[in-house]
Amino acid sequence: MTGRSTGTPTLKRGLTIVDVVSIGVGSAVGVSIFSVMAPAATVAGTGMLFAVAVAAVPMVVFAVVYAFMGSAVPRSGASFDWPTRFVHPFVGFMVAWLRILANIGAMTLLTLVLVNYTSRVVSLPRIPAMIALLFLFYLANLLGVRFAAGVERILVVFKLLAFAAFAFAGATSVRTENLQPVLGTGFGGMFAALPILMALYMGLESATEVGEEIIDSTAVIARGLAVALVVTVVVYLGVSGIALGTLGATALAASDAPLFDAGAVFLGRWNTPLILVAAVASIGTSLNAIYITFARFLFAMGRDGVFPAALARIHPRWSTPHVAVTVVFALAVAGLLLPTSLVFLFLAVTVPTLLKYISTCWSAWRLVDHHPVLHAGARFRLSRIAVKRWSAAGIVFGIAIIAAGAGADRRLYAVLAVWIAAGCVYWVMLGDRASRSMRALRMRDTLR
Repeated sequence: MTGRSTGTPTLKRGLTIVDVVSIGVGSAVGVSIFSVMAPAATVAGTGMLFAVAVAAVPMVVFAVVYAFMGSAVPRSGASFDWPTRFVHPFVGFMVAWLRILANIGAMTLLTLVLVNYTSRVVSLPRIPAMIALLFLFYLANLLGVRFAAGVERILVVFKLLAFAAFAFAGATSVRTENLQPVLGTGFGGMFAALPILMALYMGLESATEVGEEIIDSTAVIARGLAVALVVTVVVYLGVSGIALGTLGATALAASDAPLFDAGAVFLGRWNTPLILVAAVASIGTSLNAIYITFARFLFAMGRDGVFPAALARIHPRWSTPHVAVTVVFALAVAGLLLPTSLVFLFLAVTVPTLLKYISTCWSAWRLVDHHPVLHAGARFRLSRIAVKRWSAAGIVFGIAIIAAGAGADRRLYAVLAVWIAAGCVYWVMLGDRASRSMRALRMRDTLR
């Protein structure tokens, strides 16, 4: 298996803070904005807008922990690398194992919704169109992370311009009575909507998965995450405020395409093209970002001997983990066999992602306890007590949100149980060689 000694695969640095922001915004502002407003309005009524802001609080906590970890130990495939080093090799493996299922579900969800939106204008055969879309982003990621990041930048710009046009055009159509009362169905309704709305912000931390490819990553990651979080909150509050203020909570809750229905009030003939551009750009950025991050943690697992070493191969011309990128495409195509229920697919993404957040918080706690040199070298400075407090808050938030979603679709929890069992079998069959590799990984000089 490929190790990390001299001559091991290394990824080329070339990403800047603009790319960190683009990847974060691209990941977070995606399919959720087109699909969660209606169920959130059903639960929270006019309190949905307040709930959108409150739902950002757990992500603020997670973002602080990720900013600290990214400034202390920037790694590609960080969600696998950090818990492997600082908690236990099996924890790192299981987080990555669950993320395989999560990313397959996310790619299925994104391509499904994008094809459905596009079919409102042009009739498309669903499965062939989804495969073609997956192949397009496969080629973009095969040609290099800078090329893929360039695609991300362009799509993010189109997305933000489309949402800005939507917000400015709709501002005069907002009726203040549609925003009253602020809490709608009360605090109970607002809190009940939080597990749904939390999905809006997931993915903001995605740039940490390419830590080794970011120029001056220890300084850039924290600043990039902060900017991405602010931009994302502004976009969500602006767009959801216009939709709610235009349609009202009852009509919004009954809509299967809230942005289309809201835009129809004030955009006229420009409604369909503008919303379609926003949908294509939003979902495209999320899909592209998943390709980037999915391939990196498969690369990291191949590099560390957990998965076949071929996954750690780097293309001599494009400097990309081309085998890992190809495997991502193959897994995404296989994911088209998953159930197409949006609730199932959302949970398939949300639960493993929250477990990833919990493991990162746990890793941060362990880092400050057992690696004072790494803690002292972090460019995003937090005291030992502060890191532990932020990490503890993140763990509590993660567990609470997972528990809140338990009754939404029990099929997902059954699938997760089977997938976890399969991962345990794989880990056991991996044998002593993988265990020794992981122990060596934990003990090596983490200052590299």
